[in-house]
Amino acid sequence: MNQSVSEGSANTSMANVIYVLYLLALVSGITAVIGVIVAYVYKDGAPEWLRTHYELQIRTFWMGLLIGVIGGILSMALIGIPILLALAVWWIIRCVKGIKLLGERAAYPNHRGWGI
Repeated sequence: MNQSVSEGSANTSMANVIYVLYLLALVSGITAVIGVIVAYVYKDGAPEWLRTHYELQIRTFWMGLLIGVIGGILSMALIGIPILLALAVWWIIRCVKGIKLLGERAAYPNHRGWGI
């Protein structure tokens, strides 16, 4: 099968579902756990451009968990509150940008970085 045909017909619905689950995680954290499991399952069979989204989703989960734990611990000293607010903004931006790029069928640039 021609690679351009398989990449052009790639199903982006699961990656979109994961982004929505991540956004819902701001209200109910369990949806992020479901999302990261789905990302691990679908990552290997995806074309390269779509794999960047799954890898970003996996990294977003683990980095968000790390920063969330640090922010939660530091909240006792009130320093963690701005950290948790920044984490929420960072999380939303990554998800919204991902949804936009999926709609354009484009790879997520710098998907292995810490930024947005």
